[in-house]
Amino acid sequence: MICDEAEILLHALLDGELDAGHAREVEEHIASCPRCAAQLRAYRDMSKAVSDADLHYTAPPALRRRIEAALPQPRVTSRRSLLKGFAMGSAVSAIAATGLVAIVLRNDDEQRITSEVVSAHLRSLQAGHLTDVLSTDQHTVKPWFNGRLDVAPPVIDLTAQGFLLIGGRLDYVDGRALGAVVYKRRSHVINLFVAQGAGAEHRTARTETVQGFNIRRWSERGLNYWAVSDLGADELAEFGEKFEAAMRSAG
Repeated sequence: MICDEAEILLHALLDGELDAGHAREVEEHIASCPRCAAQLRAYRDMSKAVSDADLHYTAPPALRRRIEAALPQPRVTSRRSLLKGFAMGSAVSAIAATGLVAIVLRNDDEQRITSEVVSAHLRSLQAGHLTDVLSTDQHTVKPWFNGRLDVAPPVIDLTAQGFLLIGGRLDYVDGRALGAVVYKRRSHVINLFVAQGAGAEHRTARTETVQGFNIRRWSERGLNYWAVSDLGADELAEFGEKFEAAMRSAG
């Protein structure tokens, strides 16, 4: 493991979010690397300072009374209106039940896939797992995917925009193979996972944080995209916007 890879995982190690294999690799690297060991000590000192700080605040009585007065008061409901509302609610629930279950299942599927995408990102940070084809040339990376996947991911050179293309690889999410195009922003790795979608609809980009990593997800032209990195949300959003703009320019 090299310093760039270890630095990405230091926060996860400190928060106990790494599996045993990753934790062991990071600890072995730290044992032989004074620079990363010092960085980990600094993170630990910062965490201890925050946890030791007295951040408890008790609101004065006057403020408490103002907050309580601003809260909505409970409504007194008669037995008849309660029964009427229950009957109407039951009817609406019966009509909406199928759609509600579908929404819940869909949300569960999205959360599960998002979790698998983060796991794939973590796997890639192991030594020798980041790329199957190592190249900064999009005309080398893109053809490498041909024949290996049903749909080859688009590969865009964003070096001029500050995001260096370093290669690509095959990965597996939700039990199927998909392409991962790999970029770097300074020492930060960005994995762009690309999979064929169920339809051709556009889906506006959305960013969330899972296990300390930011994930920007969007859909375009029948493809689903997940950009995963420990970059800040604003820089990851910039990456997504630059990528989408380049795709539109390419036609």
